Formats: sequence, structure tokens, C-alpha cells
Amino acid sequence: MLVRMELDPARMTLLTGFFETYLILNKAEEKKLEEEMGKIDEKEAKRMLEITTSWEEKGRVKGKAEGQASILLRQLKKKFGFLPVEMENSVMSMPVEKLQELAEAIFDLETIDDVNSFISKS
Repeated sequence: MLVRMELDPARMTLLTGFFETYLILNKAEEKKLEEEMGKIDEKEAKRMLEITTSWEEKGRVKGKAEGQASILLRQLKKKFGFLPVEMENSVMSMPVEKLQELAEAIFDLETIDDVNSFISKS
């Protein structure tokens, strides 16, 4: 049904997010959906995969950033001990590129103040 509606990407993301959040399928419903998916034409199937793929890609990017931030926090705690909550929050909200820069710089940072200076250079 979503494919046939031909919505713009923002509305498509909103609707698929709603369905994923509030209309969770049980095992029997998932099996029925898979059976129904086998009956649709190739063009619709391809469009459905595009919707899923773009949404999954956004999730992968977000998950990758969260994983990198988590590892960096562990490394910073190991190196410096206690970290202020504000610093943890800053690291968790950094974009992937900045996380990668911090990952490389961690070996050169000698004090917690150096880390703060690095983070504030955003």
C-alpha cells in the first residue's frame, strides 16, 4: 500500500516509522506478509526494497556512530578515569567524522582538558 501511494521520502519515512513502532508483527503475521510479498509484481517489490533499504541504511549509520562513541567513551575512561557527564554527552552526540578524528587524536591527548579542548573545536 505504501508503494502505491507514491509519497515523498519524508512522508514515507514517517509512515514506515509509525508502522515499525506501533504495528509490530508477530511470527504468524510476518510469515503471512512474506507470502503476500511473493505474490506482488517485480516493480512493486523493487520499490518496497528501496524503502526498506533507505530506512535500514539510516539505522546502520546511526548504529555505527553510537558504537564508535561508546568505544571512544570506554577508551577515554580507561585513559583518564572519571569523565564528566557533559563530556560523555558531547561524545555521544558527535557526528561520525568528528568521532573518527577523536579516535585518531586520543593517543596525543594527555589530559582531560586536552579532550575538552578537542571536543570544543567542533
